[in-house]
Amino acid sequence: MLKKTYGDKIVDALIYFFLCVIVIITLYPMYYVLISSISQASLLIRHTGFLALPQGFSVAAYVKVFQNPLLFTSYGNTIFYVVVGTLLNMALTLLGAYVLSRKDFYLRTVLTFVVIFTMYFSGGLIPFYLQVQNLGLMNTRWAIIFPTALSTFNLIIMRTGFSAVPDSLEESARIDGAGDFRILVQIMIPLAMPTVSVLILFYGVTRWNEWFNATIFIRQRLLFPLQVLLREILLMNSTSDMVADLGALDKDNISQTIKYATIIVAVVPVLLIYPFLQRYFVKGVMIGAVKG
Repeated sequence: MLKKTYGDKIVDALIYFFLCVIVIITLYPMYYVLISSISQASLLIRHTGFLALPQGFSVAAYVKVFQNPLLFTSYGNTIFYVVVGTLLNMALTLLGAYVLSRKDFYLRTVLTFVVIFTMYFSGGLIPFYLQVQNLGLMNTRWAIIFPTALSTFNLIIMRTGFSAVPDSLEESARIDGAGDFRILVQIMIPLAMPTVSVLILFYGVTRWNEWFNATIFIRQRLLFPLQVLLREILLMNSTSDMVADLGALDKDNISQTIKYATIIVAVVPVLLIYPFLQRYFVKGVMIGAVKG
């Protein structure tokens, strides 16, 4: 092993320093939201400048958030959209990627071109809205799930992951009498599991954060996902239902901490799930990085 020179050590120190700065810049907003959500509203309002520690301690904001009747309804809707939507996303992605990865499929080039074409050109928002309306999906949960049932970008990544599986394994399976579906389930998916896991994460996070389609296609508040409720609280200052029993001054104070508490409630599930898929993340992205 070569001994590092003095210049190499300086470069390493600078790299570590800048990485630490980037980490702090990245994590501080999340830390700020967390400590603000457990601060006393009256003290937080009066505080200015850098916030390092909670201003007092209070969980009143979380109490008000969990007293909101729409919170659990929106949570249930979001869980439904994530679970059902991700299952549909992965089913279509795996089936489509397997077909496009078959070298002996004579329409492979044509279908790949059609898929890639949709990545760069779309009909626009108005035709998209009219199509959903004509299908009778307006104001239903399926208006959130079906229009985004497949991501062409993820399909190409999955196709590349399947293409990395040696052809000899498929040939051996066919000699043993395996059909396409059995090859996909028992050979292709297990060997491409890092890529599959990453796409599950991609689809799941996208479904969890999805709000735009809901604001367009959904009118019933009982069908709103969590992110639409969060948007109302953050952008429209819609906290009146949660602070109706408080005085005017207390309403203004606690409304700020309610916003921070709602953000924490909305992001915690993703933060808890991500570590279980992290070990697949880097490998899966690298496998699907070359979209040849």
